[in-house]
Amino acid sequence: MSKTLPPLRLKKNEERRLKAGHLWVYSNEIDTDKTPLKDFSPGTAVSIEDSQGHVLGNAYVNPHSLISARLISRDTKYVLDQSLITHRLNIALSLREQCFSQPFYRLVHGEGDNLPGLIVDRFADVLVVQITTAGMEMQKQAIIAALEKTLKPAAIVLRNDSPSRKAEELDSYVETASGTLPESVLLEENNTRFEIDVLSGQKTGWFYDHRMNRARMQHYVKDKRVLDVFSYIGGWGIQALTAGANEVMCIDTSAKAVDRIHHNASLNKVDDKLVSVEGDAFEALKSLRQERERFDVVIIDPPAFIKRKKDFKEGLTAYRRINQMALQVLNKGGYLVSASCSFHLTRAQLHDTILKASRHIDRNAQIIEQGHQGPDHPVHPAITETDYLKAFITRILSN
Repeated sequence: MSKTLPPLRLKKNEERRLKAGHLWVYSNEIDTDKTPLKDFSPGTAVSIEDSQGHVLGNAYVNPHSLISARLISRDTKYVLDQSLITHRLNIALSLREQCFSQPFYRLVHGEGDNLPGLIVDRFADVLVVQITTAGMEMQKQAIIAALEKTLKPAAIVLRNDSPSRKAEELDSYVETASGTLPESVLLEENNTRFEIDVLSGQKTGWFYDHRMNRARMQHYVKDKRVLDVFSYIGGWGIQALTAGANEVMCIDTSAKAVDRIHHNASLNKVDDKLVSVEGDAFEALKSLRQERERFDVVIIDPPAFIKRKKDFKEGLTAYRRINQMALQVLNKGGYLVSASCSFHLTRAQLHDTILKASRHIDRNAQIIEQGHQGPDHPVHPAITETDYLKAFITRILSN
Protein backbone atom coordinates (compact mmCIF):
# COMPACT_ATOMS: atom_id res chain seq x y z
CA MET A 1 0.00 0.00 0.00
CA SER A 2 1.40 3.40 -0.99
CA LYS A 3 2.13 6.04 1.61
CA THR A 4 -0.35 8.92 1.73
CA LEU A 5 1.48 12.20 1.22
CA PRO A 6 0.22 15.75 1.73
CA PRO A 7 -0.91 17.29 -1.58
CA LEU A 8 0.73 20.15 -3.44
CA ARG A 9 -1.82 21.57 -5.87
CA LEU A 10 -0.87 23.28 -9.15
CA LYS A 11 -2.69 26.14 -10.82
CA LYS A 12 -4.75 25.50 -13.94
CA ASN A 13 -2.67 24.30 -16.93
CA GLU A 14 0.57 24.38 -14.92
CA GLU A 15 0.87 20.60 -15.13
CA ARG A 16 1.76 20.69 -18.83
CA ARG A 17 5.53 20.89 -18.32
CA LEU A 18 5.48 17.97 -15.88
CA LYS A 19 3.39 15.89 -18.27
CA ALA A 20 5.90 16.70 -21.03
CA GLY A 21 8.66 15.15 -18.93
CA HIS A 22 10.03 17.92 -16.72
CA LEU A 23 10.76 17.31 -13.03
CA TRP A 24 10.60 20.82 -11.56
CA VAL A 25 7.73 22.85 -10.15
CA TYR A 26 8.29 26.61 -9.73
CA SER A 27 6.75 28.58 -6.89
CA ASN A 28 4.53 30.65 -9.22
CA GLU A 29 2.95 27.44 -10.59
CA ILE A 30 1.52 26.39 -7.22
CA ASP A 31 -2.04 27.12 -6.10
CA THR A 32 -1.07 28.60 -2.76
CA ASP A 33 -4.70 29.27 -1.83
CA LYS A 34 -5.45 25.55 -1.74
CA THR A 35 -1.98 24.37 -0.64
CA PRO A 36 -0.03 27.24 0.99
CA LEU A 37 3.71 26.78 0.57
CA LYS A 38 4.32 28.16 4.06
CA ASP A 39 2.63 25.08 5.50
CA PHE A 40 5.46 22.83 4.27
CA SER A 41 8.83 22.29 5.91
CA PRO A 42 11.85 22.16 3.57
CA GLY A 43 12.36 18.66 2.22
CA THR A 44 8.84 17.40 2.95
CA ALA A 45 7.58 14.62 0.67
CA VAL A 46 4.42 15.65 -1.21
CA SER A 47 1.97 14.40 -3.80
CA ILE A 48 1.80 16.70 -6.84
CA GLU A 49 -1.75 17.31 -8.10
CA ASP A 50 -3.08 19.18 -11.10
CA SER A 51 -5.75 21.86 -10.63
CA GLN A 52 -8.49 19.19 -10.71
CA GLY A 53 -6.86 17.12 -7.98
CA HIS A 54 -5.48 14.39 -10.27
CA VAL A 55 -2.20 13.02 -8.91
CA LEU A 56 0.85 13.52 -11.15
CA GLY A 57 3.43 11.85 -8.92
CA ASN A 58 5.48 12.17 -5.75
CA ALA A 59 7.99 14.92 -5.08
CA TYR A 60 9.76 16.79 -2.32
CA VAL A 61 9.18 20.46 -1.59
CA ASN A 62 11.10 23.51 -0.38
CA PRO A 63 9.01 26.67 0.14
CA HIS A 64 12.18 28.80 0.27
CA SER A 65 13.41 27.90 -3.22
CA LEU A 66 12.30 29.22 -6.63
CA ILE A 67 12.20 25.56 -7.68
CA SER A 68 9.68 24.70 -5.02
CA ALA A 69 9.26 21.00 -5.80
CA ARG A 70 11.16 18.28 -7.63
CA LEU A 71 9.40 15.21 -8.93
CA ILE A 72 10.77 11.91 -7.65
CA SER A 73 8.39 9.40 -9.23
CA ARG A 74 5.32 9.45 -11.44
CA ASP A 75 4.27 6.19 -9.82
CA THR A 76 2.73 7.05 -6.44
CA LYS A 77 3.91 3.74 -4.99
CA TYR A 78 7.44 5.11 -4.78
CA VAL A 79 8.72 7.74 -2.36
CA LEU A 80 12.27 8.93 -1.86
CA ASP A 81 13.80 6.44 0.58
CA GLN A 82 16.76 4.09 0.81
CA SER A 83 15.07 1.46 -1.34
CA LEU A 84 14.38 3.84 -4.24
CA ILE A 85 17.83 5.45 -3.96
CA THR A 86 19.48 2.00 -4.05
CA HIS A 87 17.42 1.00 -7.10
CA ARG A 88 18.37 4.14 -9.01
CA LEU A 89 22.01 3.86 -7.95
CA ASN A 90 22.11 0.41 -9.52
CA ILE A 91 20.60 1.75 -12.74
CA ALA A 92 23.18 4.56 -12.78
CA LEU A 93 26.01 2.13 -12.04
CA SER A 94 25.02 -0.15 -14.91
CA LEU A 95 25.43 2.73 -17.39
CA ARG A 96 28.88 3.67 -16.07
CA GLU A 97 30.08 0.08 -16.09
CA GLN A 98 28.88 -0.20 -19.69
CA CYS A 99 30.84 2.92 -20.70
CA PHE A 100 34.01 2.75 -18.60
CA SER A 101 36.45 -0.07 -17.86
CA GLN A 102 37.81 1.58 -14.70
CA PRO A 103 35.93 2.85 -11.60
CA PHE A 104 36.56 6.56 -12.24
CA TYR A 105 33.45 8.49 -13.22
CA ARG A 106 30.45 10.51 -12.09
CA LEU A 107 28.17 7.86 -10.65
CA VAL A 108 25.10 10.07 -10.11
CA HIS A 109 24.32 13.23 -12.06
CA GLY A 110 21.22 14.64 -10.36
CA GLU A 111 18.18 14.94 -12.60
CA GLY A 112 20.02 13.11 -15.39
CA ASP A 113 19.87 9.98 -13.21
CA ASN A 114 16.42 10.68 -11.72
CA LEU A 115 17.97 11.62 -8.38
CA PRO A 116 17.47 15.40 -8.32
CA GLY A 117 19.68 17.19 -5.84
CA LEU A 118 22.32 14.42 -5.67
CA ILE A 119 25.80 14.26 -7.22
CA VAL A 120 28.22 11.37 -6.62
CA ASP A 121 31.71 11.15 -8.11
CA ARG A 122 33.58 7.86 -7.87
CA PHE A 123 37.33 7.59 -7.42
CA ALA A 124 37.71 3.80 -7.18
CA ASP A 125 36.71 3.00 -3.59
CA VAL A 126 36.31 6.65 -2.52
CA LEU A 127 32.94 8.32 -3.19
CA VAL A 128 32.47 12.08 -3.04
CA VAL A 129 28.87 13.20 -2.57
CA GLN A 130 27.27 16.59 -3.12
CA ILE A 131 23.74 17.14 -1.80
CA THR A 132 22.22 20.35 -3.14
CA THR A 133 18.55 20.27 -2.03
CA ALA A 134 16.64 20.06 1.24
CA GLY A 135 14.76 16.98 0.06
CA MET A 136 17.99 15.08 -0.51
CA GLU A 137 19.53 16.45 2.69
CA MET A 138 16.70 14.79 4.64
CA GLN A 139 17.75 11.50 3.01
CA LYS A 140 21.46 11.87 3.86
CA GLN A 141 21.66 8.71 5.97
CA ALA A 142 19.63 6.76 3.40
CA ILE A 143 22.04 7.93 0.66
CA ILE A 144 25.07 6.81 2.67
CA ALA A 145 23.46 3.45 3.43
CA ALA A 146 22.49 2.95 -0.22
CA LEU A 147 26.03 3.74 -1.41
CA GLU A 148 27.53 1.39 1.17
CA LYS A 149 25.18 -1.39 0.09
CA THR A 150 25.77 -0.83 -3.63
CA LEU A 151 29.54 -0.27 -3.75
CA LYS A 152 31.04 -1.02 -0.29
CA PRO A 153 33.41 1.97 -0.54
CA ALA A 154 36.42 2.58 1.70
CA ALA A 155 35.22 6.13 2.34
CA ILE A 156 32.29 8.43 1.59
CA VAL A 157 33.02 12.17 1.67
CA LEU A 158 30.25 14.76 1.81
CA ARG A 159 31.24 17.93 -0.07
CA ASN A 160 28.15 19.85 0.94
CA ASP A 161 29.72 23.26 0.40
CA SER A 162 28.38 24.20 -3.04
CA PRO A 163 26.89 27.72 -3.46
CA SER A 164 23.59 26.22 -4.68
CA ARG A 165 22.82 25.08 -1.13
CA LYS A 166 22.23 28.71 -0.14
CA ALA A 167 19.13 28.87 -2.36
CA GLU A 168 17.76 25.93 -0.38
CA GLU A 169 18.73 27.57 2.95
CA LEU A 170 21.05 24.68 3.77
CA ASP A 171 24.23 24.86 5.84
CA SER A 172 27.62 24.42 4.22
CA TYR A 173 29.91 21.65 5.49
CA VAL A 174 32.49 19.05 4.47
CA GLU A 175 32.89 15.75 6.30
CA THR A 176 33.98 12.15 5.92
CA ALA A 177 30.64 10.48 6.52
CA SER A 178 31.72 6.86 6.30
CA GLY A 179 34.93 4.85 6.41
CA THR A 180 38.47 6.19 6.45
CA LEU A 181 39.76 8.52 3.75
CA PRO A 182 43.15 7.33 2.41
CA GLU A 183 46.14 9.67 2.48
CA SER A 184 45.95 10.10 -1.28
CA VAL A 185 43.03 9.74 -3.69
CA LEU A 186 44.07 8.71 -7.20
CA LEU A 187 42.25 8.51 -10.50
CA GLU A 188 43.15 7.56 -14.03
CA GLU A 189 41.75 9.24 -17.13
CA ASN A 190 42.86 8.76 -20.75
CA ASN A 191 45.96 6.82 -19.65
CA THR A 192 47.01 9.60 -17.28
CA ARG A 193 47.16 9.46 -13.48
CA PHE A 194 46.17 12.22 -11.08
CA GLU A 195 46.18 12.70 -7.33
CA ILE A 196 43.34 14.93 -6.18
CA ASP A 197 42.17 16.71 -3.04
CA VAL A 198 38.58 15.64 -2.36
CA LEU A 199 38.26 17.69 0.84
CA SER A 200 39.28 21.14 -0.37
CA GLY A 201 39.68 20.92 -4.16
CA GLN A 202 37.17 22.51 -6.52
CA LYS A 203 33.73 20.83 -6.48
CA THR A 204 34.44 17.14 -5.78
CA GLY A 205 38.14 17.52 -6.62
CA TRP A 206 37.86 16.67 -10.33
CA PHE A 207 35.83 17.46 -13.46
CA TYR A 208 34.91 14.21 -15.20
CA ASP A 209 32.58 15.98 -17.65
CA HIS A 210 35.42 16.88 -20.06
CA ARG A 211 36.90 13.37 -20.24
CA MET A 212 35.87 12.77 -23.87
CA ASN A 213 36.94 16.27 -24.94
CA ARG A 214 40.37 15.79 -23.36
CA ALA A 215 40.65 12.49 -25.26
CA ARG A 216 39.84 14.36 -28.50
CA MET A 217 42.45 16.98 -27.67
CA GLN A 218 45.12 14.30 -27.36
CA HIS A 219 44.94 13.63 -31.12
CA TYR A 220 46.31 17.11 -31.91
CA VAL A 221 49.21 17.61 -29.48
CA LYS A 222 51.96 15.16 -30.45
CA ASP A 223 55.29 16.97 -30.83
CA LYS A 224 53.51 20.29 -30.22
CA ARG A 225 53.98 23.19 -27.80
CA VAL A 226 50.78 23.49 -25.77
CA LEU A 227 49.31 26.24 -23.56
CA ASP A 228 46.73 25.16 -20.97
CA VAL A 229 44.92 28.20 -19.54
CA PHE A 230 42.78 27.83 -16.38
CA SER A 231 44.70 24.62 -15.71
CA TYR A 232 43.35 23.75 -12.23
CA ILE A 233 45.41 20.63 -11.37
CA GLY A 234 46.48 19.84 -14.94
CA GLY A 235 43.59 17.83 -16.36
CA TRP A 236 44.16 19.07 -19.91
CA GLY A 237 47.85 19.93 -19.81
CA ILE A 238 49.19 16.71 -18.32
CA GLN A 239 47.01 14.64 -20.65
CA ALA A 240 48.58 16.60 -23.50
CA LEU A 241 52.01 15.60 -22.22
CA THR A 242 51.14 11.91 -21.89
CA ALA A 243 49.85 12.10 -25.48
CA GLY A 244 53.28 13.25 -26.71
CA ALA A 245 53.37 17.06 -26.48
CA ASN A 246 56.91 18.47 -26.52
CA GLU A 247 56.16 21.14 -23.92
CA VAL A 248 53.14 22.31 -21.94
CA MET A 249 52.72 25.61 -20.13
CA CYS A 250 49.96 25.63 -17.48
CA ILE A 251 48.39 28.80 -16.10
CA ASP A 252 46.35 28.98 -12.89
CA THR A 253 45.73 31.61 -10.21
CA SER A 254 46.04 29.15 -7.31
CA ALA A 255 49.48 28.38 -5.89
CA LYS A 256 48.06 25.19 -4.41
CA ALA A 257 46.74 24.11 -7.81
CA VAL A 258 50.09 24.88 -9.49
CA ASP A 259 51.90 22.72 -6.91
CA ARG A 260 49.42 19.93 -7.62
CA ILE A 261 50.02 20.28 -11.39
CA HIS A 262 53.72 19.58 -10.90
CA HIS A 263 52.97 16.71 -8.52
CA ASN A 264 50.65 15.13 -11.08
CA ALA A 265 53.16 15.68 -13.86
CA SER A 266 55.74 13.82 -11.75
CA LEU A 267 53.26 10.97 -11.24
CA ASN A 268 53.27 10.56 -15.03
CA LYS A 269 57.04 11.17 -15.42
CA VAL A 270 56.53 14.24 -17.63
CA ASP A 271 57.51 17.03 -15.21
CA ASP A 272 60.59 17.85 -17.29
CA LYS A 273 58.31 19.07 -20.11
CA LEU A 274 56.06 21.20 -17.90
CA VAL A 275 56.26 24.95 -17.29
CA SER A 276 53.80 26.66 -14.95
CA VAL A 277 52.63 30.23 -14.45
CA GLU A 278 50.82 31.23 -11.28
CA GLY A 279 48.62 34.21 -12.08
CA ASP A 280 45.51 35.67 -13.67
CA ALA A 281 44.74 34.10 -17.06
CA PHE A 282 44.04 37.40 -18.83
CA GLU A 283 47.22 39.03 -17.50
CA ALA A 284 49.30 35.95 -18.31
CA LEU A 285 48.02 35.86 -21.91
CA LYS A 286 48.74 39.56 -22.27
CA SER A 287 52.33 39.03 -21.07
CA LEU A 288 52.84 36.03 -23.37
CA ARG A 289 51.69 38.10 -26.35
CA GLN A 290 54.02 40.96 -25.42
CA GLU A 291 56.90 38.48 -25.10
CA ARG A 292 55.99 37.09 -28.55
CA GLU A 293 55.51 33.58 -27.19
CA ARG A 294 53.70 31.25 -29.57
CA PHE A 295 52.03 27.86 -29.14
CA ASP A 296 50.79 25.16 -31.48
CA VAL A 297 47.76 24.32 -29.33
CA VAL A 298 45.96 26.64 -26.87
CA ILE A 299 43.36 25.23 -24.47
CA ILE A 300 40.77 27.58 -22.94
CA ASP A 301 38.52 25.89 -20.35
CA PRO A 302 37.48 28.71 -18.01
CA PRO A 303 35.19 28.59 -14.99
CA ALA A 304 31.61 29.64 -15.73
CA PHE A 305 31.79 33.33 -16.69
CA ILE A 306 27.97 33.37 -16.81
CA LYS A 307 26.55 31.84 -13.64
CA ARG A 308 23.20 33.64 -13.80
CA LYS A 309 21.16 35.29 -16.53
CA LYS A 310 21.99 38.74 -15.24
CA ASP A 311 25.71 37.99 -15.76
CA PHE A 312 25.24 37.33 -19.48
CA LYS A 313 26.51 40.57 -21.01
CA GLU A 314 29.63 40.77 -18.85
CA GLY A 315 30.26 37.03 -19.18
CA LEU A 316 29.91 37.01 -22.97
CA THR A 317 32.47 39.82 -23.14
CA ALA A 318 34.85 37.70 -21.04
CA TYR A 319 34.42 34.68 -23.34
CA ARG A 320 35.07 36.85 -26.40
CA ARG A 321 38.11 38.46 -24.84
CA ILE A 322 39.73 35.23 -23.63
CA ASN A 323 39.27 33.48 -26.99
CA GLN A 324 40.67 36.47 -28.84
CA MET A 325 43.70 36.60 -26.53
CA ALA A 326 44.23 32.86 -26.97
CA LEU A 327 44.39 33.23 -30.76
CA GLN A 328 46.92 36.04 -30.43
CA VAL A 329 49.48 33.57 -29.02
CA LEU A 330 48.60 30.71 -31.41
CA ASN A 331 50.83 29.79 -34.34
CA LYS A 332 49.37 29.80 -37.84
CA GLY A 333 47.90 26.38 -38.51
CA GLY A 334 47.57 25.84 -34.76
CA TYR A 335 44.61 24.47 -32.83
CA LEU A 336 42.34 26.25 -30.37
CA VAL A 337 40.47 24.08 -27.86
CA SER A 338 37.72 26.31 -26.48
CA ALA A 339 35.16 25.22 -23.91
CA SER A 340 32.36 26.62 -21.77
CA CYS A 341 30.52 25.14 -18.80
CA SER A 342 28.08 28.09 -18.65
CA PHE A 343 24.57 26.84 -19.40
CA HIS A 344 23.57 30.42 -20.29
CA LEU A 345 26.12 30.52 -23.13
CA THR A 346 24.70 28.46 -25.97
CA ARG A 347 26.72 26.30 -28.31
CA ALA A 348 25.86 28.70 -31.12
CA GLN A 349 27.14 31.66 -29.09
CA LEU A 350 30.47 29.95 -28.34
CA HIS A 351 30.70 29.04 -32.05
CA ASP A 352 30.11 32.71 -32.93
CA THR A 353 32.68 33.83 -30.32
CA ILE A 354 35.36 31.67 -31.96
CA LEU A 355 34.44 32.95 -35.42
CA LYS A 356 34.64 36.60 -34.34
CA ALA A 357 37.92 36.03 -32.53
CA SER A 358 39.46 34.48 -35.67
CA ARG A 359 38.25 37.33 -37.86
CA HIS A 360 39.57 39.89 -35.35
CA ILE A 361 43.10 38.64 -36.03
CA ASP A 362 42.37 38.19 -39.76
CA ARG A 363 42.51 34.40 -39.72
CA ASN A 364 40.24 31.66 -41.06
CA ALA A 365 38.75 29.18 -38.59
CA GLN A 366 38.13 25.54 -39.39
CA ILE A 367 36.07 23.69 -36.77
CA ILE A 368 37.45 20.15 -36.59
CA GLU A 369 35.53 18.60 -33.70
CA GLN A 370 32.72 19.48 -31.32
CA GLY A 371 32.28 18.00 -27.86
CA HIS A 372 29.91 17.94 -24.92
CA GLN A 373 29.70 16.27 -21.52
CA GLY A 374 30.46 12.56 -21.26
CA PRO A 375 27.94 9.73 -20.74
CA ASP A 376 28.44 9.84 -16.97
CA HIS A 377 26.78 13.28 -17.12
CA PRO A 378 23.52 12.23 -18.84
CA VAL A 379 21.24 14.96 -20.14
CA HIS A 380 17.60 14.91 -19.06
CA PRO A 381 15.85 15.63 -22.39
CA ALA A 382 13.15 17.79 -20.77
CA ILE A 383 15.57 19.85 -18.64
CA THR A 384 17.79 22.02 -20.81
CA GLU A 385 19.87 23.05 -17.78
CA THR A 386 21.37 19.54 -17.69
CA ASP A 387 22.92 20.10 -21.14
CA TYR A 388 25.55 22.65 -20.26
CA LEU A 389 29.01 21.71 -21.56
CA LYS A 390 30.35 22.80 -24.95
CA ALA A 391 33.77 22.30 -26.55
CA PHE A 392 35.20 23.13 -29.97
CA ILE A 393 38.51 22.09 -31.49
CA THR A 394 39.28 24.65 -34.17
CA ARG A 395 42.17 24.92 -36.60
CA ILE A 396 43.27 28.50 -37.25
CA LEU A 397 44.58 29.16 -40.75
CA SER A 398 45.95 32.09 -42.75
CA ASN A 399 43.61 33.84 -45.19
